Amino acid sequence: MTVLVTGAAGFIGFHTVKRLCEQGLEVVGIDNLNDYYSVELKHARLNELRALPGFHFQTLDIVDKPALLALFKEHRFTEVIHLAAQAGVRYSLDNPDVYAQSNLTGFLNVLEACRHHRPEHLIYASSSSVYGTNSKMPFCVEDAVDHPVSLYAASKRANELMAHSYCHLYGIKASGLRFFTVYGPWGRPDMALFKFTQAILNDKPIDLYNQGLMSRDFTYIDDIVESIVRLRPRPPLPEGAGEGVNRIFNIGRGVPVALLDFVDCLESALDRQAQRNLLPMQAGDVLRTWADVSALAQWVDFRPQVSVEAGVAQFVKWYRHFYQI
Repeated sequence: MTVLVTGAAGFIGFHTVKRLCEQGLEVVGIDNLNDYYSVELKHARLNELRALPGFHFQTLDIVDKPALLALFKEHRFTEVIHLAAQAGVRYSLDNPDVYAQSNLTGFLNVLEACRHHRPEHLIYASSSSVYGTNSKMPFCVEDAVDHPVSLYAASKRANELMAHSYCHLYGIKASGLRFFTVYGPWGRPDMALFKFTQAILNDKPIDLYNQGLMSRDFTYIDDIVESIVRLRPRPPLPEGAGEGVNRIFNIGRGVPVALLDFVDCLESALDRQAQRNLLPMQAGDVLRTWADVSALAQWVDFRPQVSVEAGVAQFVKWYRHFYQI
């Protein structure tokens, strides 16, 4: 049994590979190692993974269709966990072409590879951003998601629709995971927790948009990975033989936390006060996110549970160790 993890040098990919290898699986990881954020951090993650038995890494861009198809032909993957993507809402405002290449063309190539090489289960990353301007709370997987407010969100919604069509046409079994504000050790430097920690430790102000009057369903990385590994052996069930199905799951803690309370937790973990720079609402942002995770709980008997206080403390512990502070 061999599992492919795309985006293996990324935040969620790194933790997912680590967990799968600890379970004794053979894992092939690919990543294009782009410079959207620190390549050094990506290499540091890979250095950790290379020490694990069963892990094999290849530098490969999912936009390169011939190389991707050759990889699928060589390994005959049992399952595919697709986490590679161009991330970031704000980055998409100035760099739209990158999102079309990675998130649309790249995902199409993954679907084509699955069409021809038939893994038992395709798990792919979507995002809570697909809910856009929805005002109904909590966000439910049955809600309409027709009003994305960023190109990043639109690309993730497009992935869900593309997967649906391929499942219908070619009998693929797929699970799309709408991740809600993932944080934790080895996190991305463009995310709020990383940026806030760096700024506070360097006595610089932190930017709080909409005067900080927002809330997010912050989800700790271990809960994200636990959801993935529980879903991996449980593809959605088709109605008939040979049919495919694309099922969507929210992956969030189900507890929205005010951004100002989140900053309070970080100040407590760092034992330092933040200088707060209150700014207007940023283009592409939403006021609130809140996950209804009942579909996940019903399918794999699991609900994310790590509190923000505990999760932020673990991130700060990692940050101090990694940067020797």
